[in-house]
Amino acid sequence: MTREVVKTNEYLVGLIKELYEAAHREEAPIWRDIARRLERSSRLYAEVNVGKIDRFAQKNELVVVPGKVLGSGDITKPVHVAAWQFSGSARAKITAAGGKATTIAELVTARPKGDGVRILG
Repeated sequence: MTREVVKTNEYLVGLIKELYEAAHREEAPIWRDIARRLERSSRLYAEVNVGKIDRFAQKNELVVVPGKVLGSGDITKPVHVAAWQFSGSARAKITAAGGKATTIAELVTARPKGDGVRILG
């Protein structure tokens, strides 16, 4: 028997709903993919270190992490990162490298079609 995952964070529930609506309205399957990843149990969320972002993202690339960004490692290039959560050190390292750390909701508003967005994690 499997348990249904019930989200209690109202902001997260609203974000998931907003992602599904944006996917339907803008015909952008990337938002549906991220919504499905955020619907899963929080134990299955991606945890990505800034060192991994530095290794796999290009300079000035737009990356979305459907989970938490952690501060282990170093980032040497400016990268725009959107995620569900950031650790304090991760946010500081991203901005110190000239990048930008934003929420997924802000990214959906800025890029409704999801063009140029890469999922990492």
